[in-house]
Amino acid sequence: MNQHSTQAVISGQEHWTEKGGVNLFLWEKRAVARSRLGTVLFVHGSSMASQPTFDLQVSGRLYSSAMDFFAERGFDTWCFDMEGYGRSDKKRDINCDIANGADDVAAATDYIMKTRGVKQFLVYGISSGALRAALFAQRHPQRVARLALDAFVWTGEGSPTLEERRRKLPQFLGINRRPIDRAFIRSIFERDHPGCAEAKVVEAFADAVLALDESVPTGTYVDMCSKLPVVDPEKISVPTLIMRGEFDGIAGFDDLVEFFKRLPNPDKQFSVMAGISHASFQQINYLTVYHILHAFFSQPEPVYRGGKS
Repeated sequence: MNQHSTQAVISGQEHWTEKGGVNLFLWEKRAVARSRLGTVLFVHGSSMASQPTFDLQVSGRLYSSAMDFFAERGFDTWCFDMEGYGRSDKKRDINCDIANGADDVAAATDYIMKTRGVKQFLVYGISSGALRAALFAQRHPQRVARLALDAFVWTGEGSPTLEERRRKLPQFLGINRRPIDRAFIRSIFERDHPGCAEAKVVEAFADAVLALDESVPTGTYVDMCSKLPVVDPEKISVPTLIMRGEFDGIAGFDDLVEFFKRLPNPDKQFSVMAGISHASFQQINYLTVYHILHAFFSQPEPVYRGGKS
């Protein structure tokens, strides 16, 4: 990966689209280079909106924003807030489950395809965002050039975090939104392996998350605690990268290997990220994450595929 000592200042543009009367917020940062390498769509997780996750600005932290990193390298980049999160609508009395999130991904891609002429996306999802992204790819494979699933979970087997979370399932079933605060945000970085993230980054992340939300939907928690699996690997036909932090308490290693084995496309990769727990873009080793993702998204398509001549 080409490391830069400085980075370009990249401005963003807000957009809005509608999904059945629900307003969804989108955020775009366009490629700096004239030759564009593709369009990256970032899909956020259960407990925070999109901009804090993918466009976090931290003084003195080079490329703290994943969107800036990829835009500087020739990719158009987008993120968006799911229904119930951030700047998107929170008016419906629903818990915004994973299937609803996959609908949101479809609505976001509808808008980008219409306004920017994009035909296929490089899709990255993290945690429940990976589940939403995977379900979207299962439903709309023609829209996905490459799919990256970070902190993903298939059946939930071997996940200590989900085992602990299931104890609160009756509580989550009784409400559509759960409160979040600074202590909760800090717990994301403390529960698996403390020390994987710098304190100043955790606090900046918490500031950004809490500026947008004091509560978030319960639907992804309910699904991940009681309804897994929600995607079928044999129906995900696109090139796929599985990314797992070494210390991640959500993504059970053996569970992911079994999922990986069932992916039908031979263009697939499994990467373990050393020294990383759950929220990979906010970790000390975040540049490793960017490198892995950049390599996958910029990989040439196979010329020979082993078919009959």
